[in-house]
Amino acid sequence: MANKIIFPENFFWGAATASYQIEGAWDKHGKGESTWDRFTHTQGNIKNNDTGDVADDHYRLWKKDIALMKRLGLKSYRFSISWPRILPAGRGEVNKKGLDFYSKLVDALLDAGIIPFATLYHWDLPQTLEDEGGWVVRSTAEAFADYANVVSRALGDRVKNWITQNEPAVVAWLGYEMGVHAPGLKDHPKAMRAAHNLLLSHGMAVPIIKRNSGNAEVGITLNIGWKVPASISKLDRDLAQKDDGKWFRWFVDPVYGRGYPSDMVEHFTKLGALPGGLDFVKESDMDAIAAPIDFIGINYYNRIVHRSNDTDNEPQLVFPKPRTPENWTEMEWENYPEGLTGVLARVYFNYNPFKIYITENGASYSTPPDEKGNVPDELRTNYLRTHLAAAHRAIQAGVPLAGYFVWSLLDNFEWSFGYGQRFGIIWVDYKTQKRTLKDSAKWYKSVIKKNGF
Repeated sequence: MANKIIFPENFFWGAATASYQIEGAWDKHGKGESTWDRFTHTQGNIKNNDTGDVADDHYRLWKKDIALMKRLGLKSYRFSISWPRILPAGRGEVNKKGLDFYSKLVDALLDAGIIPFATLYHWDLPQTLEDEGGWVVRSTAEAFADYANVVSRALGDRVKNWITQNEPAVVAWLGYEMGVHAPGLKDHPKAMRAAHNLLLSHGMAVPIIKRNSGNAEVGITLNIGWKVPASISKLDRDLAQKDDGKWFRWFVDPVYGRGYPSDMVEHFTKLGALPGGLDFVKESDMDAIAAPIDFIGINYYNRIVHRSNDTDNEPQLVFPKPRTPENWTEMEWENYPEGLTGVLARVYFNYNPFKIYITENGASYSTPPDEKGNVPDELRTNYLRTHLAAAHRAIQAGVPLAGYFVWSLLDNFEWSFGYGQRFGIIWVDYKTQKRTLKDSAKWYKSVIKKNGF
């Protein structure tokens, strides 16, 4: 008989979503245009030219969604707040209807016994701010601080868990360097400035939230993969080190007071991404970015094996798993639960955060309902089971893991992939908006009830 895995008392069992991916109502009740509204409305940017105009219609169906959360026994729910729904122009006049929506959502969550985790920014920047330069200009960080003030004053009496930024690396690199996310720029020097201003906005918001929300805990969510070299060759090791430096260390080091990593400053300089050096960094910026936080959120999905194609490279030693549905998700991401143990231990023992949450973890599988209306998504259930076991191993090693938020509560708009990828533990029929608990949701419900499996 397999050993039982039991999690710590008061472990936060949750699910996560993001405003643009589920809400819809993109132009309703005073909401302003976001960069993702503009980006998706431009032909050719998104698979099948899909948009989040309706998405899961959560703006209208939120009561039903909370009823489903309660049915699952969720202890907590991580959602994001749409900046342009609160401040249509990015700053200035507050849209009362927008604030009221989130206020009602929070009240209903609390009434259902579900603890709200609010993310202030999950990528939907007001388009008016993008027109002024977006994250490339410092004034956007200042506008974010004002936005954080408005929201935390309105909700801070009830919301006591706050995340400032979600995956600033993705915003900077995919949005401003690679052009595959909003706003669709391909300018590495601008992306470097965007990365800095995203971090600065986080640091500016932390003390504001704490001032407005008594006894609140505030953190940031960063994405991290398990980056490994394909062999012991210097070429492969350097490749893995640089990729980790770009996607994780460039963001986590400043948050923990270490400044930007010197090896990456040198690397970005050689690439021409820092033509003026770090001339956009003001003297007080790094202290602001390092504002003390209460936790770090980690988004983990997969392992990345780095192999240099240099002709002088040594033979490959590490191989990804065979490409089977069990080993590779439909996003073509390797299913590698061992990496979750590794990244949790690495973050804790390298940076010593007070507390860690897994703020996103999940898999894309499009298993549809069967003839009886059930969704037998065994592949997702197995993914979740093995990753939760991996998270538990990290706890046994001393990692202060305080909660797990499955990505995602609902099938939803998956950014540049449109509706072509399904991460939800709840099936959504996008034509009818009917919700169906998948088998993975039923399994997760039992895990929550038993605090383990």
